[in-house]
Parts: sequence; structure tokens; C-alpha cells
Amino acid sequence: MRCENSSLGALTEDWQSGGFGLYIHWPFCQAKCPYCDFNSHVQAQIEQSRWQRAYLAEIDRVGALTRGRALNTVFFGGGTPSLMDPDVVDAILTRARETWPLANDAEITLEANPGSVEAGRFRGYAQAGVNRVSMGIQALNNADLRRLGRLHTVEEARAALDIARNAFDRVSFDLIYARQDQSLSEWQTELREALSMAVDHLSLYQLTIEQGTAFGDRYNRGGLQGLPDDDLSASLYEATQDICEAAGMPAYEVSNHARPGAESRHNLIYWRYGDYAGIGPGAHGRLTLNGQRIATAAHKMPALWLEAVDHGRPDIESETIQAEEQATEFLLMNLRLAEGLDMNRYERISREPLPAPALTELVELGMVEVAGDRLTVTAQGRPVLNAILRKLLGA
Repeated sequence: MRCENSSLGALTEDWQSGGFGLYIHWPFCQAKCPYCDFNSHVQAQIEQSRWQRAYLAEIDRVGALTRGRALNTVFFGGGTPSLMDPDVVDAILTRARETWPLANDAEITLEANPGSVEAGRFRGYAQAGVNRVSMGIQALNNADLRRLGRLHTVEEARAALDIARNAFDRVSFDLIYARQDQSLSEWQTELREALSMAVDHLSLYQLTIEQGTAFGDRYNRGGLQGLPDDDLSASLYEATQDICEAAGMPAYEVSNHARPGAESRHNLIYWRYGDYAGIGPGAHGRLTLNGQRIATAAHKMPALWLEAVDHGRPDIESETIQAEEQATEFLLMNLRLAEGLDMNRYERISREPLPAPALTELVELGMVEVAGDRLTVTAQGRPVLNAILRKLLGA
């Protein structure tokens, strides 16, 4: 029987509806891409043995808090995790197996950049237990790759993808669209080419200009010309949905497309509002402990994180998420998914139902659909998801 914590209004075992995952953040890259706002750093020399010790110590610490749970997924993100020595990945996964029972269908993903892919290294990852790779290809023409600050060429990306196919059953790659001076017809051609290369999953992101990045600074100075206007952006998005759907890789989330059954199980834990432990510089986590849902965030700077791990205090933030905020997070995450959300689960978390007048209005406008206890955003509503969320949250 599930029990309810009266002070928080949240079910203590609600996380089981989404699962339990482990995220490992590797903070290093060969170069910083101008559009990237992730916690990544360029460093010439990396003492991989020290990083291994720190990751293992953190698995031990978090494992003591979450003992007995089945681990559904492990995700090595970054940064560029394909710069990690395979022996480090092997040690991390060995310790994870010793700490938690792995689900029978556990998904273990590692992110890679084409410029850091070697056949021997990939064989090492596969032998360690990695069974899925996600590659940051980003564009299929060399001029745009240079604009995006990527160090690889299209030819290198294709070669890396071939290596990945030979090493792993499941392979995904990322592309960025709505790039400078990109026309609708150019993107349609590029996307069809990508689909011909795809194994089972594509992540397709519209270029966003984030403050604090090199692109953000350039944009503020008026230096980023040729970005699409709102109408072209909408057309690019619609074409993406139509072409992927026709190719048998529909969107299961706002920016992610997969053949049925090939969805990223780790990311589904986030979107289904499960629990996940975040380990590494800048990593965030959500853990249900003693009937309370806890948000964690680690020190961002690599050297500071290593030092903090040595002292057993890697998290700069560890705070309880109250019921109202949990309900908001649940709504924000679940409505990104094509499967939508369980309104009964929302009510159990928030202790009150979604606002009926807002829900009725959105249904009448054709923005959402309600079938039984399931609320989903329609194809018409997906481009204005943020407005739908604001309406449901009364903002």
C-alpha cells in the first residue's frame, strides 16, 4: 500500500511511476561550442584515476540513501563522456551493479562526439556494459558545423556513426535546426538524409540563443544574422514533425523522435517524474527520501566538486520540494510527452485537480485532449506548450 506524507501531500513512493535512474556528468570537452550552456570545461590534462575515485565515492554515498531500489537506467552525459577512459566507465558501472540491482532491461547510455570516437574505445564501452550511444552530430554540412563550433566534419560523423552501429544495438544522434540562413527546403533535405542514417532515435533541437554563451554575447551585439523569424521557425517545426512521422519515427517528446519501443528510457524517467541521482559537477537530482522529495545540485566547477567529494559534501543545494512545486514540476515534465499525463496522479501529488475552467477552454480551443484520466497536448497545441502550461498553472 502506498502511504501519503500529510505535511507534503505527496505519495512517498510516487517516484516508482517514473522509475529510478543514475546520471553521471563528465564535465570536459575538447572545445566549448558557442551555443552550449551546459556545464562543460576545456582542460588539457585530466587525472582520470582521481575522477574514478570520486564517482565511486559518490555512488557509495547515494547508494546508502537509496538501498534496495532497482536501477532502470544509467546515463553518462556532459561534456563529452566519450573522452572518459573505458576503464573508468567500467569501474563506475561495476560499482553501480554492486550498489543497486539492475533492471532486466536496464538502459545504459553514453554521449559521444564524432571527433572523439575510436573503434577500440567504443568496444571498451560496450564490454563495460554500455548498450546505447547518443552522438552529437548537430549538422550534416561542413559550413554549418564550423559555424556551430564543431570540431568534426560530416565525413567524420558518418564514420563515427558506422563505428557506433557496429558496437551498439541502440544508437541516437542529435541535430540542431533553425540555424543561420537555413531554408525550409534545405532542412527538409537534411532531415531526410538524417533519417536514412538513423538507427532508432533522433533528437532534433531548434537552435536557441542562451544568455551567457558565445552565441548569446554575439547576438546581444547584433552579430548573429540570418536567424529564422517566427513564421519560418514554425514551418521548420511542422516539417520536422511531418517528415519524421512519415518515416516511422514520430515525436514522443517535444524534441525527441523514435521508432516505437526505442524511446530514451533515461529521459523518460525525467519526463515521467521519477527519481534520479545526479553525480558529477553541476549535476542535478531528484530523490524521494523518508517520504520527502529532495532536489539536489552539485558544485559546478570540476576542481571544487572533487574537493567537496573528498569532504563528503558535493551538493551545494539539497532542499525539500513542497507539494505545490512537485505538482508544477510534474505538469511541466509530463505534458512534454506525447503520452501526456495521468490526471489522477497529478491530483494525488497536488491534492487538488487541474483547474476545470482552464481545462475546458483548452479542450474547446483544440489545444489539449482528455480521454478518461489522461490529458494530452494536441499537435495544434504542441507549438504553444508554454502558453498551455501557463494557463493550467493559473499564471
